[in-house]
Amino acid sequence: LLASSAASDVYKRQTWLQDIIYVVGGIRMNRKKRTEILIKSNENVAKMLADSVREKYEIKVIEEPNQGLVMIKMRETAQKELFYLGEVLVTEAKVYVNGALGMGIVKGENEELAMNLAIIDGAYKANIEELELWREILIKAQKEIEACEKREASKILETKVDFSTMDV
Repeated sequence: LLASSAASDVYKRQTWLQDIIYVVGGIRMNRKKRTEILIKSNENVAKMLADSVREKYEIKVIEEPNQGLVMIKMRETAQKELFYLGEVLVTEAKVYVNGALGMGIVKGENEELAMNLAIIDGAYKANIEELELWREILIKAQKEIEACEKREASKILETKVDFSTMDV
């Protein structure tokens, strides 16, 4: 528990590095956006990036992937007050990559993805040399996600009923 707390403190101090925003190919790429892309895209993207780190850099596992519950906080729209909607099952992992703490957390039970996200997070904090190539991979994955979401939205719109043309 003490080691986990110390790792958390180090993690908080290093977080400012991840809040730097990269604008590449018209896509703003901060830590939140990068993680969203890795979670929404094919899991092979996260695996490929994490495997490239495993091959070349020292990785020390701080916390093996494990499940836990996280409270979901929501803001109610009328009076703008916060309340807890409920809990969600998550899987989280923590690693050091070349001395930089990385954390991966994902909804549900997905130990492999949580570990891959932790390794990628640590790699960004360690500022490894592959990051420029990774940005291009992430941008391509983001464009694929956007295209898929656009196709899904158009399928939904095909079934939309136009009530203004109906006779009453």
